[in-house]
Formats: sequence, structure tokens, C-alpha cells
Amino acid sequence: MTAPDVPTDDDGLVRLQKLLAQSGVASRRKCEELMLAGMVEVDGEVVTRLGTKVDPTTAVIRVDGRRLPPVSPHVYLVLNKPRGVVSTMSDPEGRRTITDVLAESAPEVGRLFHVGRLDTDTSGLLLLTNDGDFANRMAHPSYEVDKTYVAEVAGEVSKQTLARLRDGVTLEDGPVEVRRVKVVSEHDGRSIVELVIHEGRNRIVRRLLDHVGHPVRRLTRTAIGPVGLGRLEVGALRPLTNDELGELLDRAQL
Repeated sequence: MTAPDVPTDDDGLVRLQKLLAQSGVASRRKCEELMLAGMVEVDGEVVTRLGTKVDPTTAVIRVDGRRLPPVSPHVYLVLNKPRGVVSTMSDPEGRRTITDVLAESAPEVGRLFHVGRLDTDTSGLLLLTNDGDFANRMAHPSYEVDKTYVAEVAGEVSKQTLARLRDGVTLEDGPVEVRRVKVVSEHDGRSIVELVIHEGRNRIVRRLLDHVGHPVRRLTRTAIGPVGLGRLEVGALRPLTNDELGELLDRAQL
């Protein structure tokens, strides 16, 4: 989720190898070896001097190219949103919301923002955080974070339709770029289709597939960038790993 709380010196700094070790990179000795091998960068510069001190809350640290998230009070979670849950923190109509799911699964986390949304009748991966800057950037289309969906649709999807989707489809509110699309399976007049887009417009996947003649019966978002659902149960939460968060911070340019 984030690097752990790390005790700092009176100047607010901490020795780099100590921070790496307490962040779970490796043992202290191994972290020193990584530094001496030139595999650790701080703010874009390779650091090989043992004992170098850094600000754990602001330094941009990379180990063998991978971003290490800063020490932060922020929370970054993955939720497998159940179908039927409204992607809001409250609902005037009294429908079940993300807040209700959090109250059941993690009442201790406090107030969180959802990064983007999922339709009420769509299940799957939703990011939750109390980091407003992160939430805003991750939801902004200019950062183009890929989103992967698996849809059960009516009918058998032809190669021509797949090619049409790959070439791009224009809806009433503009064109949609499909990064990747494939048929996972076909059975009894229905198809399971996996597609990757970076857009977050309202009901975009449903409208896209309906436009090419394959109405969606069920829809699940299975990944956002490097973050996948894996075996996370419906309604369950987990923290982002350091690798996942580091990559998303890079993509959000934070």
C-alpha cells in the first residue's frame, strides 16, 4: 500500500539503506549491495554512497528501475465491487453504496475517494484512496491508464467485428480507441470478450459493444494498469502492493 512508518533523525531524514530495508526491498546488507552495484536512484541520480540520507516522504526512489512509493499517510486499496453496488459514497435513493461495502469489510479505513466509477450493474476492480491528487489524476483521460474488461455478450463475435473494434468506433460522444480485444470463449449463442481501453466515459464498454451489435449481459473490470483482481473475492479489499502503487504513481506523474 505505502512504505511503512520509518523513524527519522532529528533532521527528518533517514539513511537510504535503512529505508529500503524497512520498506521490504531486502535485508539491510542486501540493500547496501544494491546501492554499491548502482541499482538505486534517488530523484533521478544513482546513489552509491552508503549512509546517504533522504526525506522518506518526498524522495523519488527507484530500485533496479522500479519506483518505491514514499512514506505517506495515504491509503490505496483495491475493491472487487459487487454487481448492484452504486459507485458513490452515498445515495439519496437508499441503494447499497461503496460506503456500505467498506463498513462491512474495513470499517477502520475512514473516508475514501473512489478512482473513477463502475456502473451499478458492473462488477470488478475499483481503486479507493484518501489521496485526492492521485484519485483525480488516475481518473483523468490524459494519463491513459489501460482498463481491462471481460464482457459476456449476446451472439458470436466475428473476426470482422473484432477488426472493426480494433480500428476504432465512433459513438455519439466521440471516437473510442480499443487497445486490445479478443474472444475468450463462445457457447450457446453468447461470447466472452476481453477488451482493453483507457477511457472512462459513462457506460463506455456497454455502449461500444452494443454499437457493434453485441449487447452486454454481464460486465466485469478485471484490471487497471498493472493492478489486477486476481483471486480477490467479490466485496473484498486489499492494499495495493508497492510495485503496483509505484507504477501508478509514475503513470500519474506524482
